[in-house]
Amino acid sequence: MLTIRIKNLRLRTYIGFNDDERRKRQDVIINVRFDYQAEKAADSDDVDYAVNYRTITKKIIAHVEGNSFLLLEKLTAEVLDLVMEADTVRFAQVEVDKPHALRFADSVSASLSTER
Repeated sequence: MLTIRIKNLRLRTYIGFNDDERRKRQDVIINVRFDYQAEKAADSDDVDYAVNYRTITKKIIAHVEGNSFLLLEKLTAEVLDLVMEADTVRFAQVEVDKPHALRFADSVSASLSTER
């Protein structure tokens, strides 16, 4: 099993339910980890056997920046669903940070994982 990590994908979206949060975009930081059987890709050096992490990242960017979310839980679940759209992904984990969500904390994060 090969592990791919997308680290610190910094996006802006509408997240939260307070009036201020609904009026202006806020930063979110997304970390993704997914595993897949990569023997054919590694042996052949053929992109057709690999999971295209660029495609996954573009889907995440379009979805996060093009939508609004009341809850961090919802955003995290939807990003995880996007990663799992790739049939060859066997395990995925997503963590979404909302920087400065609490006064004395660097961020609040939500993390979800799934496997087939």
